[in-house]
Amino acid sequence: MCCRMTWKAMAGALLLTLSLILLGWGAEGQENGGDKKKVPGSSTVNLGQNTHDWRPLIHTTVNLSEIRSIKSSFEFRTFDPEGLIFYGDTKNGDDWFILSLKDGVPLMQINKGVLVSVAGNPRLNDGKWHTMEVSNQGNFVNLEVDGTGGLVVGIHSKQMEEVIYGKLRLALGGILISKEKMIVQFNPKMDGCVRKGNWLNLTSPWVAEADELQPCYENIQPGSYFPGTGFAIFNTSDFQIDGDHEVHIELWGDFSQMDGTLLSIKADGEELMFSVVADNNTKNFTFTSREEVFTMKNTFKRLQIKFLKDSLRVVKHEEESSADFSVSAGSNTGYLSAWRDGHLAIGGLLGENDDDVGSQFLTGCLEKIQVQGKDLDLDLARVKHVSVSSHSCPA
Repeated sequence: MCCRMTWKAMAGALLLTLSLILLGWGAEGQENGGDKKKVPGSSTVNLGQNTHDWRPLIHTTVNLSEIRSIKSSFEFRTFDPEGLIFYGDTKNGDDWFILSLKDGVPLMQINKGVLVSVAGNPRLNDGKWHTMEVSNQGNFVNLEVDGTGGLVVGIHSKQMEEVIYGKLRLALGGILISKEKMIVQFNPKMDGCVRKGNWLNLTSPWVAEADELQPCYENIQPGSYFPGTGFAIFNTSDFQIDGDHEVHIELWGDFSQMDGTLLSIKADGEELMFSVVADNNTKNFTFTSREEVFTMKNTFKRLQIKFLKDSLRVVKHEEESSADFSVSAGSNTGYLSAWRDGHLAIGGLLGENDDDVGSQFLTGCLEKIQVQGKDLDLDLARVKHVSVSSHSCPA
């Protein structure tokens, strides 16, 4: 499915934005340089390594008079339904363009005197490499995916004859304007990869803000991957609890292949309330609830933890059977009371002083994480280490 729209009042401006910003990614500018690392425009770039929500991962600046081509292509792969891909602007940010994913489909946002947003099929967050090509055909700018039509914007205006001058700034994985200027707000974190870029047939490099670009895995599967170097932290207050009902967390995966802390929970100013740790050497799971410790073999593929008012229950599921145990809060603060004002860490053990340092980090792939029956998006964490992949694991 594609979308066809015509805005006569902004036609030339929109064409300039799309042709020179969307199609211009990868050109090298005279203002780039310094001592920062340079990377080829055709490099494989892991968008998930960006340590800042909105700051670009790589960027470039070019004179508009140097642009000779208005056709570009690249390959893109992700399981992530939402996040930023790239940005471009002219007039030092007065006119800008943003390409992102929202609900798994491409979203283009443009400002050239008038704010415009266009979104539509196909869905791209299926974990497959998709070839994306942008071209100008007469009065239309086309975004094609895998050789078929995606988004189509129709344009017709006398502003097409405007003289092109000034600088074009381009950025991958970040923007150079305030996010409040966008029509459609979204979470910029993108667990995705770009490769084989052919930008305007130019070969000049981009400037990278990171010292090294992290590689992308050759093959991926859905899930959240923890390489043993970091974790994700949520405020427990982010999860709604109605009355005195239970809180339940569910984890899926091949636990026999994991090592380290799957999750830990701690109320502010108190000792660690609960943790689950996998040992790949002994193939055991250790559950620690304050002073009590329980151990079981990690032969299961699904783990359910239920926090009740005065107790917690752990249930392991193995194909056609299940087993469980319960722990009472005793004289300690009730589990739900502690849950309402604390932190939930996925992939690591929370520090004793309510810090974000952590320890005993997880190595392995959690295929699915749910809290209160809803999938947990690690991109929404209060803190997430850059090494953690929120939506993909190496296959």
